Amino acid sequence: MKARAVTANNRKKAFEVNTSRGTLVFPYTKADPQPTPEDKVARVYVDTELAREGFTYVLQSGKEGTVHIEQVLEYNQDPHYLRDLLLYRLTLEAQRRVATSPLSKRELIRRLGTSATQFYRLLDQANYRKSVDQILALLQILDCDVDLVVRERKSKAA
Repeated sequence: MKARAVTANNRKKAFEVNTSRGTLVFPYTKADPQPTPEDKVARVYVDTELAREGFTYVLQSGKEGTVHIEQVLEYNQDPHYLRDLLLYRLTLEAQRRVATSPLSKRELIRRLGTSATQFYRLLDQANYRKSVDQILALLQILDCDVDLVVRERKSKAA
């Protein structure tokens, strides 16, 4: 996802990032260096050096900071980002399990009922067009149980 525009909202004490999915906020308190009432944001812009996947801001003191779009998505708990993160973690685990499995890759491909090309796409952690179902099927063949755990977040004070 790319940032289209970004503004500094001193009243909300947050950056407002306009993306294709809408406007997302990123609080000053999460930025490093952190803007303060004494050292406000002098300039903020979508950074082309980051392929428009983030923004850079300059404080009045001259300090400069950069925020990647993934930080903004994670802060806002974007469901697409969280799905991709889950898929990435499951894929890495599948890669580890395939490497140590006594089953050959040919046998895994046969049991999945897929082609070799599709199998290698499934193991590619950069491929987000695959489904969670496919990764779960592979992990099942590798004799893994996958449990999804839902729990309350730990409080910041703890």
